[in-house]
Amino acid sequence: MLAVVLALGSALSFGVADYIGGVLSKRCSVWGVASLSQITAGLATGVVAIFVFGDPGAADFVWAVVAGLAGAFGIVFLYRGLSRGRMSVVAPISGIGAAVIPVIVGVAGGERPSVLIWVGIAIAFPAIYLIPQVDPAEEDAANGSPRPGGASDGVLAGIGFGVLFAAIGQMGEGSGFLPLSLMQIVNGAAVAVAAVVLRHEWLPRGREQLPVYAIGLLATAGAVCFLLATHEGLLSVVSVIASLYPAATIAMAAVLLDEHLGRVQIVGLVLATVAVVLVTLG
Repeated sequence: MLAVVLALGSALSFGVADYIGGVLSKRCSVWGVASLSQITAGLATGVVAIFVFGDPGAADFVWAVVAGLAGAFGIVFLYRGLSRGRMSVVAPISGIGAAVIPVIVGVAGGERPSVLIWVGIAIAFPAIYLIPQVDPAEEDAANGSPRPGGASDGVLAGIGFGVLFAAIGQMGEGSGFLPLSLMQIVNGAAVAVAAVVLRHEWLPRGREQLPVYAIGLLATAGAVCFLLATHEGLLSVVSVIASLYPAATIAMAAVLLDEHLGRVQIVGLVLATVAVVLVTLG
Protein backbone atom coordinates (compact mmCIF):
# COMPACT_ATOMS: atom_id res chain seq x y z
CA MET A 1 0.00 0.00 0.00
CA LEU A 2 2.77 2.45 0.94
CA ALA A 3 4.58 1.72 -2.33
CA VAL A 4 1.44 2.64 -4.31
CA VAL A 5 0.99 5.87 -2.32
CA LEU A 6 4.62 6.85 -2.93
CA ALA A 7 4.33 5.96 -6.63
CA LEU A 8 1.20 8.11 -6.89
CA GLY A 9 3.10 10.90 -5.14
CA SER A 10 5.83 10.55 -7.74
CA ALA A 11 3.29 10.64 -10.59
CA LEU A 12 1.58 13.70 -9.11
CA SER A 13 4.87 15.57 -8.65
CA PHE A 14 6.08 14.80 -12.17
CA GLY A 15 2.66 15.60 -13.62
CA VAL A 16 2.44 19.02 -11.95
CA ALA A 17 6.04 19.76 -12.98
CA ASP A 18 5.18 18.92 -16.58
CA TYR A 19 2.14 21.19 -16.44
CA ILE A 20 4.26 24.14 -15.24
CA GLY A 21 6.93 23.29 -17.78
CA GLY A 22 4.37 23.13 -20.57
CA VAL A 23 2.99 26.56 -19.71
CA LEU A 24 6.47 28.02 -19.33
CA SER A 25 7.79 26.53 -22.57
CA LYS A 26 5.31 28.64 -24.52
CA ARG A 27 7.47 31.69 -23.82
CA CYS A 28 10.98 30.30 -23.34
CA SER A 29 13.23 27.43 -24.45
CA VAL A 30 12.10 23.98 -23.30
CA TRP A 31 15.77 22.99 -23.29
CA GLY A 32 16.56 25.67 -20.74
CA VAL A 33 13.61 24.61 -18.62
CA ALA A 34 14.76 20.97 -18.69
CA SER A 35 18.42 21.62 -17.92
CA LEU A 36 17.98 24.21 -15.17
CA SER A 37 15.12 22.33 -13.49
CA GLN A 38 17.15 19.11 -13.32
CA ILE A 39 20.23 20.87 -11.97
CA THR A 40 18.00 22.59 -9.38
CA ALA A 41 16.52 19.20 -8.50
CA GLY A 42 20.01 17.77 -8.07
CA LEU A 43 21.05 20.52 -5.69
CA ALA A 44 17.79 20.28 -3.74
CA THR A 45 18.14 16.52 -3.42
CA GLY A 46 21.72 17.04 -2.25
CA VAL A 47 20.43 19.24 0.56
CA VAL A 48 17.95 16.51 1.53
CA ALA A 49 20.79 13.99 1.52
CA ILE A 50 22.64 16.03 4.15
CA PHE A 51 19.85 15.43 6.65
CA VAL A 52 18.99 11.85 5.70
CA PHE A 53 21.56 9.17 6.53
CA GLY A 54 22.79 7.07 3.66
CA ASP A 55 25.73 4.84 2.87
CA PRO A 56 25.90 4.65 -0.92
CA GLY A 57 28.32 2.29 -2.62
CA ALA A 58 30.16 2.68 -5.90
CA ALA A 59 27.44 0.73 -7.71
CA ASP A 60 24.80 3.23 -6.57
CA PHE A 61 26.72 6.11 -8.14
CA VAL A 62 27.24 4.11 -11.33
CA TRP A 63 23.50 3.53 -11.57
CA ALA A 64 22.99 7.25 -10.89
CA VAL A 65 25.14 8.21 -13.87
CA VAL A 66 23.35 5.63 -16.05
CA ALA A 67 19.98 7.01 -14.95
CA GLY A 68 21.05 10.62 -15.54
CA LEU A 69 22.35 9.95 -19.04
CA ALA A 70 19.30 7.83 -19.89
CA GLY A 71 16.97 10.60 -18.70
CA ALA A 72 18.80 13.17 -20.82
CA PHE A 73 18.63 10.80 -23.80
CA GLY A 74 14.88 10.47 -23.29
CA ILE A 75 14.37 14.24 -23.02
CA VAL A 76 16.39 14.97 -26.17
CA PHE A 77 14.36 12.57 -28.31
CA LEU A 78 11.06 13.52 -26.67
CA TYR A 79 11.62 17.20 -27.45
CA ARG A 80 12.85 16.42 -30.94
CA GLY A 81 9.79 14.29 -31.54
CA LEU A 82 7.39 16.90 -30.17
CA SER A 83 9.02 19.62 -32.28
CA ARG A 84 8.60 17.77 -35.57
CA GLY A 85 5.98 15.07 -34.95
CA ARG A 86 2.54 14.61 -33.45
CA MET A 87 2.24 14.90 -29.67
CA SER A 88 -0.55 12.31 -29.88
CA VAL A 89 2.02 9.82 -31.22
CA VAL A 90 5.29 10.77 -29.54
CA ALA A 91 4.09 11.26 -25.95
CA PRO A 92 2.02 8.03 -25.61
CA ILE A 93 4.74 5.85 -27.14
CA SER A 94 7.37 7.34 -24.83
CA GLY A 95 5.10 6.69 -21.85
CA ILE A 96 4.66 3.04 -22.81
CA GLY A 97 8.43 2.60 -23.05
CA ALA A 98 8.93 4.23 -19.67
CA ALA A 99 6.66 1.59 -18.12
CA VAL A 100 7.56 -1.51 -20.15
CA ILE A 101 11.32 -1.57 -19.56
CA PRO A 102 11.18 -1.46 -15.72
CA VAL A 103 8.50 -4.19 -15.78
CA ILE A 104 10.81 -6.41 -17.85
CA VAL A 105 13.76 -5.64 -15.57
CA GLY A 106 11.70 -6.29 -12.44
CA VAL A 107 10.33 -9.62 -13.65
CA ALA A 108 13.77 -10.68 -14.91
CA GLY A 109 15.11 -9.88 -11.44
CA GLY A 110 12.66 -12.28 -9.80
CA GLU A 111 9.60 -10.13 -9.07
CA ARG A 112 6.32 -12.04 -9.18
CA PRO A 113 3.27 -9.75 -8.93
CA SER A 114 -0.08 -11.34 -8.03
CA VAL A 115 -2.71 -12.01 -10.69
CA LEU A 116 -4.77 -9.00 -9.59
CA ILE A 117 -1.72 -6.74 -9.86
CA TRP A 118 -0.98 -8.12 -13.33
CA VAL A 119 -4.53 -7.24 -14.37
CA GLY A 120 -4.00 -3.72 -13.01
CA ILE A 121 -0.71 -3.41 -14.91
CA ALA A 122 -2.37 -4.64 -18.10
CA ILE A 123 -5.11 -2.01 -17.75
CA ALA A 124 -2.55 0.71 -16.97
CA PHE A 125 -0.80 0.38 -20.34
CA PRO A 126 -3.76 1.50 -22.49
CA ALA A 127 -4.36 4.24 -19.91
CA ILE A 128 -0.78 5.49 -20.35
CA TYR A 129 -1.33 5.52 -24.11
CA LEU A 130 -4.76 7.17 -24.11
CA ILE A 131 -4.29 9.94 -21.52
CA PRO A 132 -1.95 12.14 -23.62
CA GLN A 133 -3.99 11.74 -26.81
CA VAL A 134 -5.22 14.85 -28.61
CA ASP A 135 -7.42 15.30 -31.65
CA PRO A 136 -5.09 15.28 -34.70
CA ALA A 137 -7.22 17.96 -36.38
CA GLU A 138 -6.86 20.26 -33.38
CA GLU A 139 -3.15 19.55 -33.19
CA ASP A 140 -2.67 20.40 -36.87
CA ALA A 141 -4.66 23.60 -36.42
CA ALA A 142 -2.49 24.62 -33.46
CA ASN A 143 0.72 24.00 -35.40
CA GLY A 144 -0.43 25.42 -38.73
CA SER A 145 0.05 22.32 -40.88
CA PRO A 146 -0.14 18.53 -40.75
CA ARG A 147 2.84 16.91 -39.05
CA PRO A 148 4.48 13.48 -39.36
CA GLY A 149 3.99 10.91 -36.62
CA GLY A 150 7.39 10.88 -34.93
CA ALA A 151 6.98 7.31 -33.69
CA SER A 152 10.72 6.56 -33.83
CA ASP A 153 11.49 9.51 -31.56
CA GLY A 154 8.78 8.33 -29.18
CA VAL A 155 10.33 4.86 -29.04
CA LEU A 156 13.81 6.27 -28.33
CA ALA A 157 12.44 8.63 -25.68
CA GLY A 158 10.60 5.72 -24.06
CA ILE A 159 13.79 3.68 -23.96
CA GLY A 160 15.58 6.54 -22.23
CA PHE A 161 12.87 7.05 -19.61
CA GLY A 162 12.44 3.30 -19.10
CA VAL A 163 16.16 2.85 -18.43
CA LEU A 164 15.99 5.86 -16.07
CA PHE A 165 13.25 4.24 -13.96
CA ALA A 166 14.93 0.83 -14.06
CA ALA A 167 18.30 2.29 -13.00
CA ILE A 168 16.76 4.14 -10.05
CA GLY A 169 15.25 0.83 -8.98
CA GLN A 170 18.77 -0.65 -8.72
CA MET A 171 19.92 1.85 -6.08
CA GLY A 172 20.27 0.18 -2.68
CA GLU A 173 17.88 0.81 0.20
CA GLY A 174 20.66 2.22 2.36
CA SER A 175 22.14 4.42 -0.36
CA GLY A 176 20.37 7.60 0.74
CA PHE A 177 19.80 10.43 -1.71
CA LEU A 178 23.29 11.40 -2.87
CA PRO A 179 23.13 9.07 -5.90
CA LEU A 180 19.76 10.59 -6.79
CA SER A 181 21.30 14.06 -6.58
CA LEU A 182 24.12 13.00 -8.90
CA MET A 183 21.58 11.52 -11.32
CA GLN A 184 19.69 14.78 -11.65
CA ILE A 185 22.82 16.90 -12.04
CA VAL A 186 24.13 14.56 -14.77
CA ASN A 187 20.72 14.73 -16.44
CA GLY A 188 20.62 18.53 -16.40
CA ALA A 189 24.24 18.91 -17.54
CA ALA A 190 23.75 16.44 -20.41
CA VAL A 191 20.60 18.24 -21.59
CA ALA A 192 22.46 21.58 -21.44
CA VAL A 193 25.27 20.15 -23.58
CA ALA A 194 22.74 18.76 -26.07
CA ALA A 195 21.02 22.17 -26.23
CA VAL A 196 24.33 23.91 -26.99
CA VAL A 197 25.21 21.36 -29.67
CA LEU A 198 21.78 21.74 -31.26
CA ARG A 199 22.03 25.55 -30.94
CA HIS A 200 19.15 26.02 -28.54
CA GLU A 201 19.05 28.35 -25.56
CA TRP A 202 20.01 26.25 -22.53
CA LEU A 203 19.40 28.77 -19.73
CA PRO A 204 16.16 30.71 -19.09
CA ARG A 205 16.56 34.45 -18.58
CA GLY A 206 15.25 36.88 -15.93
CA ARG A 207 11.91 36.16 -14.31
CA GLU A 208 11.48 33.07 -16.44
CA GLN A 209 13.91 31.32 -14.11
CA LEU A 210 11.60 31.46 -11.07
CA PRO A 211 9.01 28.88 -12.20
CA VAL A 212 11.87 26.61 -13.30
CA TYR A 213 13.06 26.39 -9.71
CA ALA A 214 9.56 25.23 -8.72
CA ILE A 215 9.77 22.55 -11.43
CA GLY A 216 13.11 21.48 -9.97
CA LEU A 217 11.64 21.10 -6.49
CA LEU A 218 8.73 19.08 -7.87
CA ALA A 219 11.19 16.90 -9.78
CA THR A 220 13.02 16.37 -6.50
CA ALA A 221 9.81 15.23 -4.81
CA GLY A 222 8.96 12.96 -7.74
CA ALA A 223 12.37 11.28 -7.82
CA VAL A 224 12.54 10.86 -4.04
CA CYS A 225 9.05 9.34 -3.93
CA PHE A 226 9.91 6.99 -6.78
CA LEU A 227 13.13 5.82 -5.13
CA LEU A 228 11.38 5.21 -1.81
CA ALA A 229 8.53 3.42 -3.61
CA THR A 230 10.99 0.98 -5.20
CA HIS A 231 12.29 0.19 -1.70
CA GLU A 232 8.77 -0.50 -0.44
CA GLY A 233 7.34 -2.41 -3.39
CA LEU A 234 8.01 -4.07 -6.72
CA LEU A 235 9.75 -2.08 -9.45
CA SER A 236 7.40 -3.62 -12.01
CA VAL A 237 4.42 -2.15 -10.15
CA VAL A 238 5.86 1.16 -9.00
CA SER A 239 7.12 2.12 -12.46
CA VAL A 240 3.72 1.57 -14.06
CA ILE A 241 1.91 3.68 -11.45
CA ALA A 242 4.52 6.46 -11.72
CA SER A 243 4.17 6.41 -15.52
CA LEU A 244 0.58 7.61 -15.11
CA TYR A 245 1.93 11.13 -14.42
CA PRO A 246 0.28 12.61 -17.59
CA ALA A 247 -3.05 12.22 -15.78
CA ALA A 248 -2.09 15.01 -13.37
CA THR A 249 -0.90 17.21 -16.24
CA ILE A 250 -4.10 16.72 -18.23
CA ALA A 251 -6.31 17.25 -15.16
CA MET A 252 -4.57 20.53 -14.26
CA ALA A 253 -4.83 21.78 -17.84
CA ALA A 254 -8.56 21.01 -17.81
CA VAL A 255 -9.14 22.82 -14.50
CA LEU A 256 -6.75 25.77 -14.78
CA LEU A 257 -6.63 26.36 -18.53
CA ASP A 258 -10.17 25.20 -19.29
CA GLU A 259 -8.81 22.76 -21.87
CA HIS A 260 -11.33 20.33 -23.29
CA LEU A 261 -10.95 16.68 -22.33
CA GLY A 262 -11.57 14.38 -25.29
CA ARG A 263 -13.50 11.14 -24.95
CA VAL A 264 -10.32 9.13 -25.44
CA GLN A 265 -8.58 11.01 -22.63
CA ILE A 266 -11.54 10.46 -20.29
CA VAL A 267 -11.41 6.73 -21.03
CA GLY A 268 -7.69 6.79 -20.25
CA LEU A 269 -8.27 8.53 -16.92
CA VAL A 270 -10.96 6.00 -15.97
CA LEU A 271 -8.67 3.10 -16.87
CA ALA A 272 -5.87 4.67 -14.83
CA THR A 273 -8.16 4.86 -11.79
CA VAL A 274 -9.20 1.22 -12.20
CA ALA A 275 -5.54 0.17 -12.58
CA VAL A 276 -4.50 1.95 -9.37
CA VAL A 277 -7.38 0.38 -7.44
CA LEU A 278 -6.53 -3.12 -8.66
CA VAL A 279 -2.83 -2.73 -7.91
CA THR A 280 -3.65 -1.44 -4.43
CA LEU A 281 -6.00 -4.34 -3.72
CA GLY A 282 -3.43 -6.78 -5.08
